[in-house]
Amino acid sequence: MAKKITVYIISILIPLAVGALSAWLTMDGMKAFGDMAQPPLSPPMWLFPIVWTILYVLMGIGSARIFIKRSENKEAADAALYIYALQLLMNFFWSIIFFNMREYLFAFIWLLMLLAAIIIMIRQFYAVDKTAALLQLPYAAWVSFAGYLTLAIWLMQ
Repeated sequence: MAKKITVYIISILIPLAVGALSAWLTMDGMKAFGDMAQPPLSPPMWLFPIVWTILYVLMGIGSARIFIKRSENKEAADAALYIYALQLLMNFFWSIIFFNMREYLFAFIWLLMLLAAIIIMIRQFYAVDKTAALLQLPYAAWVSFAGYLTLAIWLMQ
């Protein structure tokens, strides 16, 4: 039981650390973004860190469930964890592309690739643990919404 708890704690801390580092590296860009004209349906700035924290926790719980079930199907679990790590890395770089580089079209294209990686991850998680996959659906929905915002911001520039 203590080993499972440790797996959950580490698994949750990894995406939270990635998100925190990304936020720290892009904080100046986020401030500038807050001053920009926003597209319709754009949520208030204070909501973003709350949503991302929840999503990172859900990612961590899902990845922990996959890691714990690794002994049952090592090949499928390893493939799922690989795409999980890949999409987390893509998630990290999106913030830099969008907030620091202000390359909104490239950020939109990057986000589409990230969404594809998330969908693949969900499918691979589903093959190992259905609950882990379902926990990622809010993430896919939020990234889809972020795609709308990113495209709208590019079009408004």
